[in-house]
Amino acid sequence: MARRFFASSAGLMLPLALRQQSRNVRHSSATATTLQSGLRHLNIDSARNTVSNFGSMTDAGKKSEPINEPRSVAVNVALELQQAGHRYLDVRTYDEFNFGHALGAMNIPYMFKTGAGMSKNPKFLEEVSSHFEKDDEIIIGCQSGKRSLMAAADLLSAGFTSVTNVAGGYSAWADNGLPTDK
Repeated sequence: MARRFFASSAGLMLPLALRQQSRNVRHSSATATTLQSGLRHLNIDSARNTVSNFGSMTDAGKKSEPINEPRSVAVNVALELQQAGHRYLDVRTYDEFNFGHALGAMNIPYMFKTGAGMSKNPKFLEEVSSHFEKDDEIIIGCQSGKRSLMAAADLLSAGFTSVTNVAGGYSAWADNGLPTDK
């Protein structure tokens, strides 16, 4: 009974979930193959067409837009890029930045702390555009690499062409003894 309920629920929900995922991740034939295999195990044949189109189609059969996925590099590579002329954009809050940051970094917060947690800086793209050209080579970091990855994706979507995320963020930068200010 439970398997039948799960199978029928998965058959109804999977197409919706896959459409949402197709907006968020790149097409992966390995992912599609894995999903098809799991569906066969559950005897869900109706969703196979959706899985086959995973990442290539969205609602009403429209082609999805290519997803701008930022490149991420280790902190030692980020330092080499900075030394080669890339500019370092730190997207942490002002307080985090003032506590310590990569030497030579510029601070434009991607998010602000609020009473309820964090909220996105509504002027982030405007502020970045006032300091950087769309073709500037930018390395972008935060505390751990999560906010900077989101910020990098936003910058790529806004037309910036050379944005590289610092994997591990300032924590990894400092832990590796790389040059800091403060």
